[in-house]
Amino acid sequence: MTLALTPEQREISDAVAQFAARRAPLSATRESFDTLAQGTLPRWWDEFVGTGFHAVHLPERCGGQGGDLLDAACVLEAAGTAALPGPLLPTVCAGAVTLLADKAGPAESVLTRLAQGAAAAVLLPEHSGITARRGRDGWTLSGTSDLAAGICSAAMVLLGAATDDGKTVWLAVDTTHPAATVDAVPGTDLLTDLGRLRLRDYPVRTDDVLDGIAAERAGHITTALTAAVAAGIMGWCVEAATAHLRTREQFGRLIGTFQALQHNAAMLLVNSELAGAATWDAVRAAGGPIEQHTIAAAGAALMAVAPCPDLVLDTLTMFGAIGFTWEHDLHLYWRRATSLAASIGARTGWARRLGETATTHARDFSVDLGDAEAQFRAHVARTLDEAAALRNDGHGRQGDYEHFATGPQRTAIAEAGLIAPHWPPPWGLDASPLRQLIIDEEFTKRPSLVRPSLGIAEWILPSLIRAGSEELAQQLIPPTQRGELAWCQLFSEPGAGSDLAALTTRATRVDGGWRINGHKIWTSSAHRADYGALLARTDPDAPRHRGIGYFIVDMRSAGIEVQPIKQASGEEEFNEVFLTDVFVPDAMLLGEPTGGWALAIATMAEERSAISGYVQFDRAAPLRTLDRAPDSDVLRQLGELDAYANAIKALGVRETIRLLDGQASGPASSIAKVAMNVLLRRTFPATLESAGRSAMAVDSDVVRPYLRVPAELIGGGTKEIQLNIIAQMILGLPRK
Repeated sequence: MTLALTPEQREISDAVAQFAARRAPLSATRESFDTLAQGTLPRWWDEFVGTGFHAVHLPERCGGQGGDLLDAACVLEAAGTAALPGPLLPTVCAGAVTLLADKAGPAESVLTRLAQGAAAAVLLPEHSGITARRGRDGWTLSGTSDLAAGICSAAMVLLGAATDDGKTVWLAVDTTHPAATVDAVPGTDLLTDLGRLRLRDYPVRTDDVLDGIAAERAGHITTALTAAVAAGIMGWCVEAATAHLRTREQFGRLIGTFQALQHNAAMLLVNSELAGAATWDAVRAAGGPIEQHTIAAAGAALMAVAPCPDLVLDTLTMFGAIGFTWEHDLHLYWRRATSLAASIGARTGWARRLGETATTHARDFSVDLGDAEAQFRAHVARTLDEAAALRNDGHGRQGDYEHFATGPQRTAIAEAGLIAPHWPPPWGLDASPLRQLIIDEEFTKRPSLVRPSLGIAEWILPSLIRAGSEELAQQLIPPTQRGELAWCQLFSEPGAGSDLAALTTRATRVDGGWRINGHKIWTSSAHRADYGALLARTDPDAPRHRGIGYFIVDMRSAGIEVQPIKQASGEEEFNEVFLTDVFVPDAMLLGEPTGGWALAIATMAEERSAISGYVQFDRAAPLRTLDRAPDSDVLRQLGELDAYANAIKALGVRETIRLLDGQASGPASSIAKVAMNVLLRRTFPATLESAGRSAMAVDSDVVRPYLRVPAELIGGGTKEIQLNIIAQMILGLPRK
């Protein structure tokens, strides 16, 4: 997926891609490396600015297109994908930073020049190296800037200069003025010029100062827009690597069938999607509180810009020596990614900044729904207020947790259809994505009201609703929603873990039902369960994915033996389940006797979606309790982890917005599942490393959750299985 969410944004992205393919193919760009390095604008620049691509975010009153920063980010992402040369990024950044200034005088003039096609660059205060001395008629600027991309081709440079009293003044400098000199420097990025600006007693009138620009905000905006180009580069890498793996042969086989390369390509997609989500979040945060903007911009720096060179390098290694040749386009993307990463400063600095900010502020991922569905919201609010006045008085069957508790409060919420509102009536409200979001918000507004959970049943009951009889649904769903019944999932077997099609548990038709024999393993909560969803082979002669039945089994039936499996944590949540001549009536078979595979896939999809949503819990909580002195490494680690977690959340918000817009669901669930696995694997080593000797005690807040990690890493399908799914089902790589 791209940054574009709306049809208009997709049209902008497509138009830029088409322009680049028609007017700026890389074959033509290769002929102009030397002139680009000296600051000569591409031959197509006037035509490009004539379309208004460079000014989509500038106001119409100044000659722009009247769009917003997300529109500009879509342009930059498409430019990054196409390796469009020239100073587009610095020019767009100059316009975005100028928009922060007070809407008067010099700002309007700068915006008008930019809209008319003037190339520009931005020098943030920490990079400008320019000092400003106040005189009788205005300011005099002197100094030499740090390296800056696009400065050789810039007709003007927007910079923040330091004054004698430690403040910053923002000004637009005309690079053609006699007091200004630009020195070209050979750049890592062959597609954009690089240089330094030297000013010697450059005169600026007082009324030419751009007031109102906050340096921190300007830095965040330029970082977010830089991330948009990086996201485009990553998207290109996914497409290029996938195309290569589909066509390249070695040892008489397409290399796309090699599992290691499939996993590499899948991780490429996962990292690309997270980078895009973090970038999108950083751009949309530009109008919010500065703390929110800091968190989001740092996330984009850590998830998109900083890792981009390594991701391109991963792509290069999939191509082998071919990708390391001058003739291949890969090195142009690699070099640009390296330059972009260098331009935003050290990764560790961004991580510490995020870690420090996140100790007092959390990223707000709420979606502004305005007054949509006001009557429905009022109804939900009244229902929850009434429920909040009640109390639960019983322990849940699925464990001693608040969200499993039973009693009047849970019953009221269940009868209102609010436990699973997306289910059809009478079990839910058949709630649209918009209504589901409203319900989420109303629960969030009442933190003292614990939202009930269905636990494992949340994955199973949709299949019962879809394929079971009305009588069976009436028998099982209401008490489950009230918390009076517990469930387990009898899928995995000793010889068929994630490969469910290899299961051997056998269901034989008998008078009035089925006789089941087999052995299930890794069954969570089987020792507490009243019912289980079971897969068994009903036709041993049918192909692997056919001939499987989906049964609902009463766990108190004769012939069922549950043996707990003690885990490394000392807990016994997993079980082995032995089934010996267990009778299951026909009414407990869901769907056709050989149609269970499709129902199983639907159940696993529900499970993976739920697992990927675990990011709502703060996995780095133990790390937050450790020493966070400014000179400790904990802040950096927190920043890295929060950036990753926030990217997963942003991915979820983007998917929600897509659903609200009526679009079909995308691959976000599978991507989030893999990302959650990576997040957990990063979180606990960082926590253990910082905890030191306290991790020697098993009852510490660090070790107890750490010993439960394998259950989460394996549950719902291992990371490797998910990578297979992404590679074959999403990227379309060959199976064999």
